[in-house]
Amino acid sequence: MSMDSSGFPYVWFSYADGFGDDEGMAEFERNLPRQKPFVILSDSAPDENRQPSHEERKRLSLWMKAHKADLRQFVLAMVVVEPNAVKRLAFAAFGVIFEKFWGYPMVMVESRDAAMAQAETLLAKVGR
Repeated sequence: MSMDSSGFPYVWFSYADGFGDDEGMAEFERNLPRQKPFVILSDSAPDENRQPSHEERKRLSLWMKAHKADLRQFVLAMVVVEPNAVKRLAFAAFGVIFEKFWGYPMVMVESRDAAMAQAETLLAKVGR
């Protein structure tokens, strides 16, 4: 996975490089000490054909547990762009599991413009 925090509080995320690699997790972790709300955005939904390995799941779980309080406090949502309405609907059930694990919701939208609008709405609600 990779993260681009250069536009903070809009943090772009990609699953292209897999799940939970050290560089991606380090970038994610650098956002938490800012102590400011942010939104994670992604141009790609998780690929149902590419599931994390046991080692990746273990690493993600341990990292998430170590940062759970900060994640719940500062990450407002993950907004994922998925143009296909059927796929967006299919991810609704996954979103429930995602939120239980990560502590913040996953919101599926149809376009990059809709993702930015959703992020702006979320940030406005917390006074950013």
